[in-house]
Amino acid sequence: MRFKLDENLPVELLEDLRAAGHEADGLRDEGLIGAPDDVVLDLVRRERRVLLTLDKGIANVRAHPPEAHAGIVLFRPPAAGRGTTLLFVRRHLASLF
Repeated sequence: MRFKLDENLPVELLEDLRAAGHEADGLRDEGLIGAPDDVVLDLVRRERRVLLTLDKGIANVRAHPPEAHAGIVLFRPPAAGRGTTLLFVRRHLASLF
């Protein structure tokens, strides 16, 4: 699968995805930190990537219908913090494939 990692997720996840045999890159690598949702979604649409994010706004299905892109996966960890987020996402990545 092809994934795009949002800026709000730990960059270590890129290596996790690549190690699992997926093509993955991140918005940070492309200088798109703080880019508007429309810019991000246009990019993932053109690249046919699934966006991984913590951003509830960009994952709003009414504003961004599922048929308009390859997919958005919204992670909602039970608590804030980089370590908690990393563990939570790693625990749930396998269910995406």
